[in-house]
Amino acid sequence: MKDIELILEQTSDSYTWTNELLKTIPFDKWDVCPDVIKSTLNWQAGHLIMSHYFHSIMVIKGHQMDIIKRIPMKEYDEYFTNGGPELTIGKVDSKTLFEQLDFIQQSSLALIQNLKSEDLYQPLEPSPVPHPIAKNKLEALDWNVKHTMYHCGQIGILKRIVAERHDFGLKK
Repeated sequence: MKDIELILEQTSDSYTWTNELLKTIPFDKWDVCPDVIKSTLNWQAGHLIMSHYFHSIMVIKGHQMDIIKRIPMKEYDEYFTNGGPELTIGKVDSKTLFEQLDFIQQSSLALIQNLKSEDLYQPLEPSPVPHPIAKNKLEALDWNVKHTMYHCGQIGILKRIVAERHDFGLKK
């Protein structure tokens, strides 16, 4: 398997796992902030929108105006990068966040699909905020997968607290 195919598959898998959890949780539960985890599903989804944009789009190809026109990135930066989950309760519609998360994920996958193998080993696009982990594009895309799965675990815990244990379809 080529490196582009591998990172594309891993990215797609991490997005699928996240969405499989999120789509089973009623939107009216997305602003619940349990004391034990101090997070909300709205914050998790908003944070993933911001992180997908940064790790798999902006540092790979630079700012993308079609995305910036569709998602209020400056506002979301205050809520989901700099702000704590409690400060975001009631600020953004859950269904809208879920749709925007899907849009950013599809944009990310399309961008990765159009990369060439040699692109992966190129330096990151310039950014006012230095990347915390990566020095090249492959490292940024790899971190996007890891970071997504880290938050997928948090989403799984939140689902169990605010709704129910996730049914993975395992036989008992």
